[in-house]
Amino acid sequence: MDQAKELLEMPRQFLKDGRQFITRCSKPDRREFLRISQAVGMGFLIMGVIGYVVKLIHIPVNNILVGGA
Repeated sequence: MDQAKELLEMPRQFLKDGRQFITRCSKPDRREFLRISQAVGMGFLIMGVIGYVVKLIHIPVNNILVGGA
């Protein structure tokens, strides 16, 4: 009987916690949105540069290894 009560209580608690989370969330203002966008953009740029450099190094090394064999 106690297990049945626990199984019924879990979804209720989940919905209660979800409702609290949604009510505490707020839409970012313009300044906060711009800062987040800039941070994400910088992340994309940095990861792109790292990928480009790795590819730039990988192609000649791969040609040396494959061509030398």
